[in-house]
Amino acid sequence: MNTTSAAAAAPASLTGVRESARTGGPDDRPKWLEHVLGWTLVVVLAMFVTQTGLM
Repeated sequence: MNTTSAAAAAPASLTGVRESARTGGPDDRPKWLEHVLGWTLVVVLAMFVTQTGLM
């Protein structure tokens, strides 16, 4: 009788997939640009909220 179940074997077989799977975009631009664009979005959103009187 085989004691190895499919559920126990699944994490070992998915390890390579999990390490290579990414949710972000390509890494061809610098990290600082991503941070600057993110903070710019925060500032623009804050300006919009204050100008419309939502806060």
